[in-house]
Amino acid sequence: MPEPPVLATNSVGRRGRRARGDARTEGRKQGTGLSGLGVMGGRYTPLSDTQLTQIDAAARHVLSTVGMSEVPDFVAETICRRGGNYVDGRLTFSPDLVQEALAGFQRNFTLHGQDSNHDLVMSGNRVHVGSGGAAPMVMDLDTGRYRKSLLKDLYDAARLVDALEHIHFFSRSLVARDMDTPELLDVNTAYACLMGTRKHVFTSASTPENVQLIADMCYAIAGSEQAFRDRPFLSLNVNHVVSPLRFAEEACGVMREAARLGIPIHANSFGQLGASTPVTIAGTVMQITAETLAGMIFAWCVNPDAKITFGPRPMVTDLRTGAMSGGGGEQALLMAATTQMAHYYDLPNTCIAGAADSKTADAQSGYEKALSITLAAQAGSNAITQSCGMQASLMGCAFESYVIDNDMLGSILRSLAPIDVTPETISTELVRDTVTGDGHYLGHADTLERMESDFLYPRIADRRGIAEWEADGSLDIREIARRETRAILGRHFPNHISAEIDAYLRGHFDIRLPKENMEAS
Repeated sequence: MPEPPVLATNSVGRRGRRARGDARTEGRKQGTGLSGLGVMGGRYTPLSDTQLTQIDAAARHVLSTVGMSEVPDFVAETICRRGGNYVDGRLTFSPDLVQEALAGFQRNFTLHGQDSNHDLVMSGNRVHVGSGGAAPMVMDLDTGRYRKSLLKDLYDAARLVDALEHIHFFSRSLVARDMDTPELLDVNTAYACLMGTRKHVFTSASTPENVQLIADMCYAIAGSEQAFRDRPFLSLNVNHVVSPLRFAEEACGVMREAARLGIPIHANSFGQLGASTPVTIAGTVMQITAETLAGMIFAWCVNPDAKITFGPRPMVTDLRTGAMSGGGGEQALLMAATTQMAHYYDLPNTCIAGAADSKTADAQSGYEKALSITLAAQAGSNAITQSCGMQASLMGCAFESYVIDNDMLGSILRSLAPIDVTPETISTELVRDTVTGDGHYLGHADTLERMESDFLYPRIADRRGIAEWEADGSLDIREIARRETRAILGRHFPNHISAEIDAYLRGHFDIRLPKENMEAS
């Protein structure tokens, strides 16, 4: 491919827990604000140190004695060169290889935005929240009914997320079902996401061959291959496992190419509790840990400098129907527990939370999302995907849900803020002066000062009195969110990528997103 034009646009385990330090002090050092990037979680720990050690030992035992099946030849060859053993169709990992990889994985790296204000620091207990889901359907903003999702919808979702302050990254939330080949799908998905937001983009590739195309697009936007390798603003979700304990050949090929080309990798393992993983939470966490590590070890063997996140993503099966369910308390516990395993290994990590079973942005959706996202955030997940916009157990996406969930995420992130306890904040003198004076604090200088610094106010949630709400039409939050969504989509068209770079991309790739869809009408 010809050179693009220059971009003109604007001992593993306990060691990890010791290294993270005091979350409250670190949060103050970061200066991230009430709900900004990288607020600190890590206070919720459903597993004890002893239980973490037990699960780790069991996962290592499974890797060394049970191993993986359906192993592509290139995976077996790569692992066996480093201490694996391939016998009777199963690939096992020696204890020394597992330990060497755990010690060698890259840590404390950054997933960059195209704008540095949106960089994600993937370390310790820093928490970031974003979209995700790859849903095949979208709720039409005008009709309120689900229809198949299109490329324009994906671009609209990206620019909506770009405008919402408490959503930190954009992971592909919709499948562009009007793209009729894997190459068209992957190239146009990457293009729509990268053009739609300055925030870091998570996407995926259908085939290993398409990873090179995505890389070439990123290199062009960055200005060079090295510029992208230095500040990668796109990463790939790779679901390298078919539970239980089977490799997925195409996905492993994608993982190999991403590692080779400098694209960060999210090594994700999906399983369903009670169906493709054990019916117990502990058994599921153990199996999913082993599966995730198997993929990470392979990518590390390909390129020891690869940026790989630990992405265990078990889901719950509703055992009455066999269907996936993402909205219950069990799901929330799973995400917190797998996040703890990541911290046990001191690994950059991602998880799923917010995969509500509700079909629309109603009360069920709200409590399902708030529960799972809060526990994942309090556990300290570095990147919580599917935390906004998703409905119907990841089968559908609703634009107004992004706007509602943005308010919810702000509140959840605010709850992570440390409580500042000092003589000034305990305020004994202020209490004495107030009770002997005016009898209230509303007019005090400290109250007025902290009104703006210590409180996060919602974007659309209604805190007015009943009479005012009724006089204004008694609207529920969904209608308010639809109005806000239409307003954002009508005015917010990101232009962080220059017209020259866009012309280059359109000249070298089969881009199917019409330019008129990317401009205000």
